[in-house]
Amino acid sequence: MTALALMLAAFLSAQDFSKIQIEKVSAGGRFTEGPVWSKEGFLIFSDVPNNRMLKFIPGTGVASYRENTNGANGNAIDSQGRLLTCESRTRRVVRQKKDGGVEVLADKFEGKRFNAPNDIVVRKDGHIWFTDPAFGAQADERDVDFYAIFHISPKGELGLTAKPKGRPNGIALSQNGRILYVANSDERCIYAYDVDGQGRANNERVVIRGIPGPPDGLKLDEKGNFYVAATELVVYNPKGELLKKIELSEKPSNLAFGDPDYQTLFITARTSVYRMRLDVKGAVNY
Repeated sequence: MTALALMLAAFLSAQDFSKIQIEKVSAGGRFTEGPVWSKEGFLIFSDVPNNRMLKFIPGTGVASYRENTNGANGNAIDSQGRLLTCESRTRRVVRQKKDGGVEVLADKFEGKRFNAPNDIVVRKDGHIWFTDPAFGAQADERDVDFYAIFHISPKGELGLTAKPKGRPNGIALSQNGRILYVANSDERCIYAYDVDGQGRANNERVVIRGIPGPPDGLKLDEKGNFYVAATELVVYNPKGELLKKIELSEKPSNLAFGDPDYQTLFITARTSVYRMRLDVKGAVNY
């Protein structure tokens, strides 16, 4: 890449954080996680210990979305607007049906129950990837003796994408859906995988190292910048260089771009949910 091209890439990925304002939009949770923007115009998020899901409706406030969620954690929305959820207590991945019930997409690998599906992402063509680490008490009840990233095809076929040494956590796709990114909490880094039209992954590599604190959720914007929930919210450019550390009053857990223009970043953080407006759209894959 020429010097001019490098300068242009740096300019295109640059962000102005000088006027960032952070607003709390929800409080009173025990551990909020899994934010995702619904096509119906509101934010859905999990309150894991309270075994419930809530929704934040801009201009209205917070309301119940679903109760008795089996420890719902990470969430995603597919191209048809259906909600996909990682249930940590039942160790399965489910999809919400139109009648409000759920259908199980995956609950076992080679006859063994998952550790505790954590975070999930779905591509426009219906390919799904999710992480399966084990944190806390989950590590004492494992059937699968490794940490994994799994893939579900549009036909419902389950496959193993990768078996990292450390625990995979947050997961995201690039804007074009061709690169899968996974946060590794133990190694404090972000892995990348090239994924083809059949959902097959190859060319594993580390794109960000030395994240301050174990990384949890992550998202990308349309320019390829990374937003990572760690000890604080940290932002990196496409080359993996730190752009900004943004402190919150609580430790962040996960992220989602939302509002009709996808220029608001929503942040789940322990008991609360925050939002901040950006000058760039999120990388949305549905």
